[in-house]
Amino acid sequence: MSHYDFYQNRECEYFPCHEGADPEEFSCLFCYCPLYALGENCGGSFDYTEQGIKDCTRCLKPHRRENYQRILDKMPALLELAKKRPKSGEKP
Repeated sequence: MSHYDFYQNRECEYFPCHEGADPEEFSCLFCYCPLYALGENCGGSFDYTEQGIKDCTRCLKPHRRENYQRILDKMPALLELAKKRPKSGEKP
């Protein structure tokens, strides 16, 4: 077992920030999920609100130690997304 794939901040006023999560197994390492920007391709459990906002409150994938490598495996897709530039004359 590695030690860099799990982190907890039990002093956080929101810990654990997902209802029903097991505090003993809850990792805060990816407090803000890096895969959020991938939209439907993130691989997590999410819904969209009526306003079209992605709602990840029922997703625990980034908060489980066993998913650390799965998140890292999706980083190339995030990097590709970040490299996209607007076409000439378009606003970002």
